[in-house]
Parts: sequence; structure tokens; C-alpha cells
Amino acid sequence: MIKYYKIHIINCYLILFSPGGVVWITHGTADPIPRVQIPARAFIISVIIMLNANTYVTSQKGIGGTIRNQYEDFYVEEIPEIIPSGEGPNIYIWIEKLGRTTLDVVLDISRDLHVSRKRMGFAGMKDKKALTRQWICIANMDSDKQMQQVRDLDIYKTDFLKIVRGRKKLRMGQLKGNKFKILIKDLDDIEGSADIANEVLKELQVTGVPNYFGWQRFGKPRTNTHLVGKALIENDLEKAVGTYIGHPSEEEHEENQMARQAYDDGNLEESLNLMGKGMRYEKMMIRELIKDSRKGELTEKSYKNALYALPKPLQRMFVHAYQSYLFNEAVSNRVAMGIDKYIEGDIIIDNEEHIVYDKTPEEYQELMDSFEANPTCPLYGTKVPYAGGAVGEMEENVLRNYDLDKSDFEVPKMPRLGSHGLRRSMRFQVWDASAKAVDDGVMCEFSINKGSYATAVLREIMKKDVI
Repeated sequence: MIKYYKIHIINCYLILFSPGGVVWITHGTADPIPRVQIPARAFIISVIIMLNANTYVTSQKGIGGTIRNQYEDFYVEEIPEIIPSGEGPNIYIWIEKLGRTTLDVVLDISRDLHVSRKRMGFAGMKDKKALTRQWICIANMDSDKQMQQVRDLDIYKTDFLKIVRGRKKLRMGQLKGNKFKILIKDLDDIEGSADIANEVLKELQVTGVPNYFGWQRFGKPRTNTHLVGKALIENDLEKAVGTYIGHPSEEEHEENQMARQAYDDGNLEESLNLMGKGMRYEKMMIRELIKDSRKGELTEKSYKNALYALPKPLQRMFVHAYQSYLFNEAVSNRVAMGIDKYIEGDIIIDNEEHIVYDKTPEEYQELMDSFEANPTCPLYGTKVPYAGGAVGEMEENVLRNYDLDKSDFEVPKMPRLGSHGLRRSMRFQVWDASAKAVDDGVMCEFSINKGSYATAVLREIMKKDVI
């Protein structure tokens, strides 16, 4: 039996499990939430949720626990699409890095070799708070002397496991997926938790996993990347720069807080002097602002120059992060309709991300059952199409609830950072999945599609905020 309630919640999160496995999550708001379905015999617990990720698809209570107690507990290995041949003008490096972003390593290599960042390529950004392996490519390094220079590099917290030549350049997105080995610790019952984890993984291999963007997309503990993107689509460049450099967070080191406060107070030189090693990109921006400030008052062009001082992948990340924030909400709503069910009006894509046309509902369902195709949700942009029927109405409502229109993603003051948008799968496949009890926790192993987040799998197992 389903009962309907109006719920009024302030600053808390609720998760509702039904006996049939359907799950709703409601999040804190100052306004009443209209008519939430609560199944009879459902039970309610408090929970903190990943940014705008509001729905689970598995009904197990969850094992709790913690991850990343040390970076080595979170291992990621790229599944390459391109294997270098051993010959060619480009140098490929199979790196293992610990506690560093991919972009940081790339910039260090570029600096030490005195080559342009534009000659560096990689297939995907890997976690900072992890032990990770992936290929990095340096284009047009065809001499033996240049090969030796690469071999002689000593990059902080980064090992070069292989150095080989390749014919083709490596570009973003050229990977099949990623393998993970993740240790969940601080569990009351390790053996029982391993059993539950295996149940969840077995279920997810059938239904798929909600394709939420994880905390890495937004930043943690300083979660502001999407807020910079929001300022950009509002065409407020000063606010975008201030959101990134200023606004101190209590979760940061005191030195960083002081540097951000100095920026907010208008003391640019003091802010730069206070910035620690972890504020590499803030330094790039503020140096540009200081240079302009010596010519007179800061202008809109000054803030534009500050943003353009950043590496291009990071520039593009801001609007992408806000798109991701909105995408998570659309996925939450679509998953609640049935993660593995075709709904009339769905826009379906295959594994090459091509739209699948002219199938019957039964044929679409068969493709979904075999993971040959998936329903999509919009990464909102100026030209992204909406689905039809009830799904499309839901997608339009997400933007409407934020007082947004697709045209806002044009970003006219910085059109290079605008986005046409695209359709992205609302679920992803997990394979080779297993969990086993070890001395200090549960070791989870699985592989997932490129562009998807392991934390989306872990939150189903743990039923808690996963960073």
C-alpha cells in the first residue's frame, strides 16, 4: 500500500526504502516537498547525499564504512583504447601517480622538458586522492636525445612504469574504461559486509548504475567548481574569478583561508604571498590580475584574462561542472522512473554514443537489457534536445526550477567556455565485479565505462556520502 504525505524538512536528508526496492531521497529545503510517495513498511534514516544525487537503485541497507583512509586504498587503472606500437614520433609514458591530479603531473612534465602543454595528451583525468595508472603522451619527440630526457625526468610522487613510442597522439576520451580496487574500512562486521557488497554488485551488474557525477567533478572539501560555472553562465566574470580565488572555507588549511580572505579584501599582492603549494591555479589567475591592476582599475577584460590564464581543460571544467550538477538532478528523477526500463520518449544512445532511432519499445528494451544501449539525460546546453513525453517534461522542469533556459549556456562574454550540451547515458555498466573480506575491511573490485565514477558504485554499497 502506498500512502502520500507532504514533508517539511529543514537542513536534513531522508532516505526511504520500500520493501520492493524502490528508493526515494528527499533533501533539505525551506519549502514543503509536495506529495512524496512513502510505501507502507518503509523505514527512514538520515543520510548525506552526493551533490544533487538523490536516488538509489538497490534496496540493501548499506554497509557504511570509510574509503581513502590512505591513498593506496583507492586504486584506479585505465583500460586503454590505444596501445602504443613501440614506433613513431610520439612518446607514451605509463605513469603511476599518488595523491596528484593528472593535470598537475602533465604540467610538471611540460615544465621540466620545456615543451608546450599543448603537446601533452592524456585520455582522462584520474583521481587525486588515489593510486592511479594511465598513459600520458608527448607529441613530436622523435629524437633519441628527447627520449633520454624523458627517461631522466623525476616527477614528484609519480613513477614512469613504461616509456614507449607511438604513432598516434593521445586525445581526451580515448579509453575504454577504468578498473578499480577499493578498500572499504571501519566496518563492524567485515564478513557480513562483504556478503552485502556482493549482493549489491550482483544487482548492479543487471540493472546498471546511476551515472552520477561524483564529488571529484565539483571539488572536495572545497566544493565550488560548479559555482564558478554558474557565475559564468550568469555572465558575471568578476564573480566567477572571486568564487574560485576567494571565499575561504573552514575545511581548508589556515594559510589558504588567509590567502582567500586577502583576495576578498582586495589585497592581491598579500593574497599571492599567502598562497601555498596547493593553490597553483589560483596563483596563475591572481598574477594576471596583479599585472592588470598595475595599469589601473580591474576591468571585465582583466577577469577574462585571469580565467584564460588557466589550462584549457580547467577553463572548460567550470561550465561542465554546473552542467554535471544539473545532470545529477535529471538522473535522480529519471532513475526514479526505472533505471533499466525503457519509457516512451526516451532518447537512447548506443555504446558509441550514437542516438538509436526507429526501434519499437520492445526492441529498445532488449538493447537496454544487454547494455547495448542506454537511456540518456541532458548535459544542458544551447542545442541539447529534450526527450519526449513525461521524460522530456521532467528534463525541462529541472532547468525551469533553477530559472534557467538553454540559451544561458551560450556564455556570450566567454563563448569558448559555452556549451551546446549533449545527451549522456543516465546509467552505466559495471562488470568483473566482486567483493571479498580482508583483514581490515572489504576489498571491492570492478570495471566501469569511461567517464563514469566509481563513487556511484560505492554509494550503492555503502548507502552514505562517498568522496
